Amino acid sequence: MNPFRFLKGRPLESAAQRLYDAAVRQARNPEFYENMGVPDTVEGRFELISLHTFLILHRLKQDHDATKSLAQALVDLMFRDMDHNLREMGVGDQRVPKRIMKMAENFYGRMGVYEKGLEIVDKSLSEALRRNLFHQAKPRDMDLDHMADYIRRQSSALSKVSLECLLEGDIGFWGPSSGP
Repeated sequence: MNPFRFLKGRPLESAAQRLYDAAVRQARNPEFYENMGVPDTVEGRFELISLHTFLILHRLKQDHDATKSLAQALVDLMFRDMDHNLREMGVGDQRVPKRIMKMAENFYGRMGVYEKGLEIVDKSLSEALRRNLFHQAKPRDMDLDHMADYIRRQSSALSKVSLECLLEGDIGFWGPSSGP
């Protein structure tokens, strides 16, 4: 059952749902886990969803005045989904709000370092990925470089998506090994 079925018919929320679905679909791409060293864990999956949501939000920021409500709807939806997933996994009702608060804190921290990493072409993005996406895993340098390159390519491709497409929630991601 889709916990967000109530969103049908509401344009802003429907667009946010399509954007979020695109982020989740991309985060589930097995290539990240099988070929790029991303840990196939609950945390690894959260990190990839967060990363792809960040990429969408980064693009929405280009047209901030026209997209700020959509960006907020996307973030709200992501954390409602995380809340739902934690409850599905059996996390107690009293612990869920604290876990969501910590996840939100982590998400906004990651947005800041990923944003800086995209601004400067150096190793800062790779190091942010080492600390966050790979966390306790021991990624190979080539995996870090590949992920940093992937993020830069995705960001570049998303920057070309029209405002109209964004407002409809119509975006796509390239595969981790393919792209422009």
